[in-house]
Amino acid sequence: MRASDADRDRIADQLREALAEGRLTPEEHAERLDAVYQAKTYAELTPIVADLPAAGGVAPAATVRDDLPAPQAGSPNIVAIFSGAERKGRWLVEPQTNVVAVFGGVELDLRQAVLAQREVTINVSAILGGVSITVPPGVRVLSSVASILGGCQLPSDETVGPDAPVIRLTGMALLGGVDVKRAASGDSTGSAKADHRDFHTRERHLHREFREKQREVHREFREQQRELRRQRRSR
Repeated sequence: MRASDADRDRIADQLREALAEGRLTPEEHAERLDAVYQAKTYAELTPIVADLPAAGGVAPAATVRDDLPAPQAGSPNIVAIFSGAERKGRWLVEPQTNVVAVFGGVELDLRQAVLAQREVTINVSAILGGVSITVPPGVRVLSSVASILGGCQLPSDETVGPDAPVIRLTGMALLGGVDVKRAASGDSTGSAKADHRDFHTRERHLHREFREKQREVHREFREQQRELRRQRRSR
C-alpha cells in the first residue's frame, strides 16, 4: 500500500520526539527524516522507526504496522434505499465517499479504517433515513451538512494537534439524521451494539414521523378538494 502525507508526518513526529529524548543524534535524525519523505509505501516507512518506541508511549500507527492486513478497498459510493448498509473493520476511506440513505440506514465505523489522505470528505444524502458514523480519538470532525427537518449531531470537541486527520461532512439531511460518535480508547463491542440499537430506534422514529406528516398532507389535500367542489356547486 502506498503511504499518504499523513503517514509520513506521523513518522516524522516520532523521529522528532526520539531526537528530543536523545535516542537519535542530529545526523541520524536528518538521515532518517530524508528517508521518510522519500518513502512511497508503508513497507519503506516501517524500518525507519523499527528500533524506536512510539511517540508519547502510544502504539505505532496502524497504517505502518506489518502485522495488520492491508485495508480493503471498496466502492466510494455507499447506498441504502429501503435497506441498510455498513462499512467497518480495516477499510480504505477514499478522498471522497458518497453516502445515500433513503428510508434506510448506513453505519460507518472508522476506528480501524485507513484514510487515503489527511483530509477526507464524506458527502451524505440522508432522506427519511439515517447515517451513523463512529470515529476514533484524535480525529477532527467538521460538518457543513444542511439539515431540513432533520439533524446532524457531532461529538464533543476534542483537543487534537494541527496535523490531526480531518473528516469533513457535507451534504443534506432531509427528514433524516447524521449521528457522529467518537469512540473512547478500548471501546467495547457491547457499547457498539448498543449504539447500533439506538441508531435503528431513531431511524424507526423518523419513519413514523414521516408517515404522520404524509397522512396530514393527504388530509389537507382532500379537504381542499372538497372545498373546491362546494364552491363550484354554489356557483
